[in-house]
Amino acid sequence: MISGRKIVILTLFVLFTAPVAFAQSEALKVVVNNLAYYRQKGELKYLSNAKKSVDSLIKTKSDSSNLSKNLYKAIVYSSIAYLDSTNQLNQPADLFPKTVALVDRLAENKRIYKYQNELNFAKRCLANVFIRNGFQQIRDLDLNNAVNSFVSAKSYAPDFPQINAYIAYANTRAGRLNEAVKFYDELIQSDSVKLEYVIAATNIYKTLGDTTKAIETLKRGRKLLPNDRSLLLNEANIYNDQRNYRALEPLLKDLLDSYSSDAEVIFTAANCYDHLGQYDRAESLYLRAIDLNNAAYDPVFNLGLIYLKRSAGLKKPEDAEKERARAALWLQKAYEMSPKNVDTLKLLQLIYAKNGNDDQLNYINNKLQQLTN
Repeated sequence: MISGRKIVILTLFVLFTAPVAFAQSEALKVVVNNLAYYRQKGELKYLSNAKKSVDSLIKTKSDSSNLSKNLYKAIVYSSIAYLDSTNQLNQPADLFPKTVALVDRLAENKRIYKYQNELNFAKRCLANVFIRNGFQQIRDLDLNNAVNSFVSAKSYAPDFPQINAYIAYANTRAGRLNEAVKFYDELIQSDSVKLEYVIAATNIYKTLGDTTKAIETLKRGRKLLPNDRSLLLNEANIYNDQRNYRALEPLLKDLLDSYSSDAEVIFTAANCYDHLGQYDRAESLYLRAIDLNNAAYDPVFNLGLIYLKRSAGLKKPEDAEKERARAALWLQKAYEMSPKNVDTLKLLQLIYAKNGNDDQLNYINNKLQQLTN
């Protein structure tokens, strides 16, 4: 809304001060002067005076078909509709729809190309009124009409890409996710891409269950916004949720560089290397994650599990026993953190049975019996 308001005000400054080619008559000069006074002083009474002047010029059928008079009428009426948002001038309720009809009629005039800047000014005013109406309708939960208002705004200001975001937002609020994401996609293709658009489109695709589109959107966003690390994390989380560790692996270096002190991100990387059988990398990252957050259960459990898995590949029985003992130390910590976790107890049961530690085995068997009975 703020950006749109700035665009229109800048246009007002030009039109309210610059001479217009067809402004020949003294009567039209009165209109122009009142618009200029409004520009200088910001007082709505000058817009009211401009409206009275322009209304006085249109009395006959011939006046009603006069391009210059009607174009000035459109400029004045659209300015009032936009600038007098609280209707301090007590204009009739049909002022805005009448102005819309007038601007539409002028746009169809064969000679209007000579005055395109003036017509575009009126259109920008109308667009801002529709935007204002749209957000009020959102506040009133009149979501269908909010969508229609923003669509109308776009028809009058097609070069203002922010309106696509408004349409997308209103459609999202209305539950029309397929429609909403079309407008977000259009924004992501443009020079005006913003992080919020990429995230919104990604979330919609995830809600719709289309993770392929979500990933495509994130990849596109990362190219357009290469300095934003959150998109990298978002993409990594999708691969992690899918357990697609091959796709996740190429992202890990940049991910760890960007989130070097984030225990959850480091755990995600460790877990990925773990599933890919790269146990040395996984081990060091699990230890980092534990160092950053020693209250987290998963890295402790997974570290113990790594040592147990590595023990299975050792040929010397004494080496395998030492590795299982390391596994037991971490799994015992995991058990202390979550004493009702049966999986941890079963792994400890396996280790103590293989290592011949009868005292610990009996203790674990008793705990398992208590939890399973």
